Amino acid sequence: MVEAIRKIINFSGQEKTRIFRAILISFFKSLFSMFRMAAIYYLLLAFEGGNRTMKPAFMALVFLGISLLGQFFLKMAADLQAVHAGYFMSAYKRLETAERLKKVPMGYFNDNNLEQITGTATTVLDVVENQGANVLVLILSGLMNAVVFLICVLFFDWRLGVIELAGMLIYMLITSSMEKKSRALSPVRQRNEAALVAKVLESLQGMSVIKSFNLTGKGDDALKKAIDDNRDSNMAMERLFIPYGVVQGIVLGAFKALFLFAGVALFITGNMTITYALMSVIISFQVFADIEQTGAGLTVLRVVSSSIEEAEKVNLLPIMDENGKEYIPADHGILIDHVSFSYGDNKILNDVSLDIPENTMTAFVGPSGAGKTTLAMLIARFWDVDAGSISIGGRNVKDYTLESLMSLISVVFQNVYLFADTIENNIKFGMSDAGHDDVVAAAKKACCHDFIMSLPDGYSTVIGEGGATLSGGEKQRISIARAILKDAPIIILDEATANVDPENEDKLTAAFEALTENKTVIMIAHRLKTIRNADKIVVLDNGRISCGTHEELLKTNDRYSNFIKLRQEAASWQI
Repeated sequence: MVEAIRKIINFSGQEKTRIFRAILISFFKSLFSMFRMAAIYYLLLAFEGGNRTMKPAFMALVFLGISLLGQFFLKMAADLQAVHAGYFMSAYKRLETAERLKKVPMGYFNDNNLEQITGTATTVLDVVENQGANVLVLILSGLMNAVVFLICVLFFDWRLGVIELAGMLIYMLITSSMEKKSRALSPVRQRNEAALVAKVLESLQGMSVIKSFNLTGKGDDALKKAIDDNRDSNMAMERLFIPYGVVQGIVLGAFKALFLFAGVALFITGNMTITYALMSVIISFQVFADIEQTGAGLTVLRVVSSSIEEAEKVNLLPIMDENGKEYIPADHGILIDHVSFSYGDNKILNDVSLDIPENTMTAFVGPSGAGKTTLAMLIARFWDVDAGSISIGGRNVKDYTLESLMSLISVVFQNVYLFADTIENNIKFGMSDAGHDDVVAAAKKACCHDFIMSLPDGYSTVIGEGGATLSGGEKQRISIARAILKDAPIIILDEATANVDPENEDKLTAAFEALTENKTVIMIAHRLKTIRNADKIVVLDNGRISCGTHEELLKTNDRYSNFIKLRQEAASWQI
């Protein structure tokens, strides 16, 4: 229990002050509940002394009023502190996770299933958000209140205090046993919760494929298994808790009855006054309330602790070197020096060297899987090279912070991802401080202004996640507008015109000329018109490269000449 409590406090970070404040407030709230007992005791003393005036009643009413008002305002204050702490300790972890993911090499996303991250950001951290701070307040304030109540009862009558102490110890022993046994089940439950979220999201995102292959209700075995696993782990937890809960109830019930019986017996034997005997009867209904509260919190504590353990696994994600500094290079030429790179055992690049001068256009061509996109993304440091080095402006890309490196590079991907936000915010995604006029100017250069203005809300139109409400060509043009607005000195175009409709191709050609003017451009392309305009063409094949102009490579490189022949045949083909 102590370890789990320490884990939550450490996880809470800067919110631990609010948690301790909530615990302290809850403690004082419990003290105000004692005023109810004082009101009853005051009345009983008055009756025992034969006082028949209204004064005891008014005094009791004052005590009750103080008790109710104090508890109301202090509970509200404690709840606000706990809710604030729970929300922000999870929010900070989500932000920390997002920041770490920015520094994770892209190879991680290719090689690993993202179920853990998806589940952590949703279900796992939801548990911490809703229960993390509350369970600490519940347990620690409950323990403090139980101890204070025990001390009061011991002063009231030491014999009744011994009964309460015995009941508390037995109850806590049972609860501790339950908490220890739940250690094996809680992590399994959290993993299954996270896996279920991931499988549901996967099914929703792949619904078009499921429907197109008529697999609805048939091809979702993985989802069914995730649901079954989640059910089984939750049922296992319930099967563990229920018997313990029954035993706890029996123990508390038995000691409440024993407490009441002892008070009556002491009165009958003349060892206790009628006032004290009546008070013992009343106290018997309240005596174990705080320790019962603590026990209820301990059943949740292990779940929260396991959730935090799962959330902390994000810290194990591999990240790029963080020792970089903010640099502004003197020029934007790129030097690739004896670079090798593999995906696992699959060798993609083998001792590749290439000089890309500033303000030139270099085209990467080659068969599928030759490493064109890989080489381009190594320049943007989406991965780190296995051997050799890549430099921009004479400085190794590893020397830059990722932020300063990416400020030098704009990438237009073949597969465009747009966010569930307005079109304007998607265009200025990398330049959040850009004005509306700047966004419109970039959109006009990218030939997407007209179709944007035809939408119901123009630039304020909210598009679906991933740009689901737009065509492929429309999404591509918005991504080009985004790159134009960023105005980085190095441009990487990964088949940027692949999804553009023919009637807009000429416009986009002009837009690319405006985008790439006085820029260092790397273009991955298959279109003959695009390739032959490049200052340098790099042919990738079997991990090696050959370089030259269009005319030079036609004479010296069989792979390239065959590639051009196939492109010409494809361009001339018609129905």
